[in-house]
Amino acid sequence: MSLLAPACLAQSTPADQQQPTVVTGAFDPVSFDEMDRVVTVSLAREQELLLKSIVDLLELDPSIDLQERAPDGVQTDLSIRGSNFGQTLVLLNGERLNDAQSGHHDMDIPVPLAAISRVETLQGAGSTLYGSDAVAGAINVITEPPEGLDARIRTAFGNYGSNQQSVSLADTLGSVSEQIVASRDFSEGFMPDRDYRNLQFSSSTHYDSRLGAGDLTLAYMDHPFGANQFYGDFDSWENTKTWLAAWRQKLGKKTSVSFAYRRHSDDFVLFRENPSIYANHHSDESFQGAVRRTETLASYATLNYGVEALSESIISNNLGIHQRARGAAYGSLDLRALRRFSLSIAAREEIYRYFSAEFCPTVSGGVWLSSKWKLRASASRAFRVPSYTDLYYEDPANLGNPNLRPERSWTYEAGAVWNPIARVRVDLGVFERRERDDIDYFRTNPDALWMALNIDNLNFSGVEGSVRWTPVRSQTIDFSYTGLRATEDTVPIGQTKYTFQYPKQTGIVAWEAGFANGVMFRTRLAVRDRYGVGPYALLDASAAYSRGRFRPFVELTNITGTSYQEVQGVDMPGITAMGGVELSLK
Repeated sequence: MSLLAPACLAQSTPADQQQPTVVTGAFDPVSFDEMDRVVTVSLAREQELLLKSIVDLLELDPSIDLQERAPDGVQTDLSIRGSNFGQTLVLLNGERLNDAQSGHHDMDIPVPLAAISRVETLQGAGSTLYGSDAVAGAINVITEPPEGLDARIRTAFGNYGSNQQSVSLADTLGSVSEQIVASRDFSEGFMPDRDYRNLQFSSSTHYDSRLGAGDLTLAYMDHPFGANQFYGDFDSWENTKTWLAAWRQKLGKKTSVSFAYRRHSDDFVLFRENPSIYANHHSDESFQGAVRRTETLASYATLNYGVEALSESIISNNLGIHQRARGAAYGSLDLRALRRFSLSIAAREEIYRYFSAEFCPTVSGGVWLSSKWKLRASASRAFRVPSYTDLYYEDPANLGNPNLRPERSWTYEAGAVWNPIARVRVDLGVFERRERDDIDYFRTNPDALWMALNIDNLNFSGVEGSVRWTPVRSQTIDFSYTGLRATEDTVPIGQTKYTFQYPKQTGIVAWEAGFANGVMFRTRLAVRDRYGVGPYALLDASAAYSRGRFRPFVELTNITGTSYQEVQGVDMPGITAMGGVELSLK
């Protein structure tokens, strides 16, 4: 299942690639030109030689703020349009990965890069489709086994003692396609206690049966890392592990069922050299299931509806033992006329926590004024249930609040797409997100405890714009910009922990090229003006040769050696170089 549905598109692939059909942001697959919400699709498999991790795919969108505490997604807080790290939903093939313990673990995506086909990003509220957490947007990581025999071995080395290895084997046998991928990412760290190791394994199976097409995904991740500065000036250490099993089955042409199980563990010690002083051990589980159905009412009308269920539990020496369940029903009516007008009306009712309920409607529409101009607009409501950390966490510096109310928001947006000539596309948009009961930590002075509370009113407004120019079929040049402004009237600015860490302005220039001789290039210059920090610039570049059995590649990150922090108090490395070779046994 995919997540997208907008008309403002930044597709990170050369222009001669076909635009894929997507469903992130829509209940039914639609093409980019039909979308009335803002969605970005990044094709991973075509660019794999130019990438180190999934972070490299997401960093080309100026509306996405990857608040990294270390490179390669070691621990990354995902923010869309200024949201906090718990307000973006992360999915794998349409199944939710968000962690009930803490949003800090939402980007613990257990599948290796080689298993990822594409990543879809929905900007704007998505609770009508997915329920809790999709307040500011959602990303959907999609794995699809490649067709036919495909075998690859990859190794790379870089500074700070970094090295990566991966093995991928895929084949198609009759009606079954299978891909097995294993990877290892290791670094000694650019400073003491910032070493990390990331082990990942996944199996992706697609099959056709008498009932219909089906998919089975199995994945595991083991992720220990030094956490110096992550939670203060301590030589901390942390190890997270993720297990995932997900199954989706079509029942004829109209109905599908799905089920997923996720387990996540988090072992944390405040002092790495003396772990007995303070340690936390958390383990949480989730079960999710859904039945979905699509009805074609007429040539211009499609009805999508279904029911979903989610159960979450945690066992923790700090947070205690808790469990909760949610159930939801949704429906969406999609209308299209004369290949010019589109209108979608959708609603979701979700019941949770002692029969409390959230009603989340969405209305979106678009109109083609001509073959070169399209206008779009939408309004949608979203919510987020507090994490177990928000509710129950306690340490010498932080205190949760079991009386927290769920976050609620309305998002309004409008935009236009202009295609003045065949090789130029311009996207412009404005949005406003009005949040109520936003969850953050507050303290009255630097010596006081951080205490979880609800902020009554918090509003984000912004503008987004992008220009894609395709000078020749094998090259694309993108100029994109996002500006943000936040206001709130409950607590003094500067005494909240997470709310005011957003980038006020982000501008990105990116060039991608793939030549007939197999040479590939990718460069990115990003300038970000973060609230309370000021502007800084990051320049990255990568190159590869994609022909033959041996395929060399190299990637340079932060070429200018910029000193910067994406999370306050957490230093990021200077220039980083990684080079290697992929052996293709296809």
